[in-house]
Amino acid sequence: MTEELATPTLADVVDAFHTLFPPQLAAGWDASGLVAGRAAAPVHTVLFAVDALAATAEEAIAEGAQLLITHHPLLLRGAQFIPDSTYKGEVLHTLIEGGCGLLGAHTNADAAVEGVNEALCDAIGLIDREPLTEAQTQVLDGQEHAVGTGRLGTLPKELTLKELAERLAAALPPTAGGLRIAGRADQPIRRVALCGGAGDSLFDAVRATDAQVYITADLRHHPASEFRETARVTGSNIALIDCSHPASESLWLRSAADRLRKLLAERGYAIETKLSALNTDPWDFTVSTGVATGQDAHSASTAAAPAWEL
Repeated sequence: MTEELATPTLADVVDAFHTLFPPQLAAGWDASGLVAGRAAAPVHTVLFAVDALAATAEEAIAEGAQLLITHHPLLLRGAQFIPDSTYKGEVLHTLIEGGCGLLGAHTNADAAVEGVNEALCDAIGLIDREPLTEAQTQVLDGQEHAVGTGRLGTLPKELTLKELAERLAAALPPTAGGLRIAGRADQPIRRVALCGGAGDSLFDAVRATDAQVYITADLRHHPASEFRETARVTGSNIALIDCSHPASESLWLRSAADRLRKLLAERGYAIETKLSALNTDPWDFTVSTGVATGQDAHSASTAAAPAWEL
């Protein structure tokens, strides 16, 4: 006879989740962790989302969730007052009044085994992975793993930059902005550096590797331009692929939900996990200014680079 699994408390779920994504892996400036919820409250359903917004809070209540787990922390910069007249207060009041807790997993989920960056690696098929930044150590299932922000890995088979971008685009959820690519469409790519979310702070770490392309999000003009100019001068010519910030992190949600459910089952508990159906990218549509023409100012070649878009 199969033993019936018990219903975990919020404390049980948080403990299991933090086994997978330890809080100690979070950056010092981060605000990951349990924001709201009663430790002894039973949890039947958990909803996973990238962002804690009014819409995802309402979705959690509508889905009957007792816990909303988001990648981005609601109170990253803190708040002294949380009336429901503010958007953060509205989120918290909606969740608390609906009997739903809130847990954020930000840079600890970025760094961890099978975290945000590992999910991005899986999407494009990278092998021989290693942390892009100085490695931390995560103990999981009795084994030590080198983890950290970003990843460096290898494609099993060489692709052109355009082929790699198309593979990534097919794996990510649709967004208004799609992908922006800096580099030649036919540029051969084998070694890949990546960082889900905003990653221009890791440009120096990328330069120190043999990566031929860097995949990240939220690239601004000046850092990206300086990166390309430095690559041109040094002859490395590292290409860039710029993604939607939430899209680049959304692939992690499914694996996190599956792993949490499995670990709780191993501990004798049963929960239902659901993924948010909402697109939390802030942009709704784009208007093209036309196809770029003329020579690529950042190219090391004197020949005009062909314009292309996805």
